[in-house]
Amino acid sequence: MLWIKTLHVSAMVTWFAVLFMLPRLFVYHTEAPELGAKFALWERRTYLLGHVAFGLTFLFGVLLLGLSMVHMPGYMKQGWIHAKIVLVALLFGYFIYCGKLMKDLARGEFRRSSRWLRLFNEVPALFLLLIVALVVVKPF
Repeated sequence: MLWIKTLHVSAMVTWFAVLFMLPRLFVYHTEAPELGAKFALWERRTYLLGHVAFGLTFLFGVLLLGLSMVHMPGYMKQGWIHAKIVLVALLFGYFIYCGKLMKDLARGEFRRSSRWLRLFNEVPALFLLLIVALVVVKPF
């Protein structure tokens, strides 16, 4: 179980690296439109890495959940795990929305400012703090 947890956390760290980097690439893209093709390529590659990282995070997370349910009766009665699952689902929605923004930027249809993107880029940090707090503190 510890090896699966190690793989889960490693994949999660990679996914969060993508969640922090992708919106930052969007900022650079909007501030240097003359380099749009280059940024579009970097964004696509980063987004693809994010899909792989999320897939592995999800896979190892489901394995951990299943093993925890088998070895710890009542595991799913703890409120923190439900809250974590909801936050991860919302964060995945954020990631998918990043894909929409990426496509809008590539087509030249993006209408938000780089300031908006800088604020948008802070969203994953809030999710990270909440998710880690839930897992470590297990407040309910």
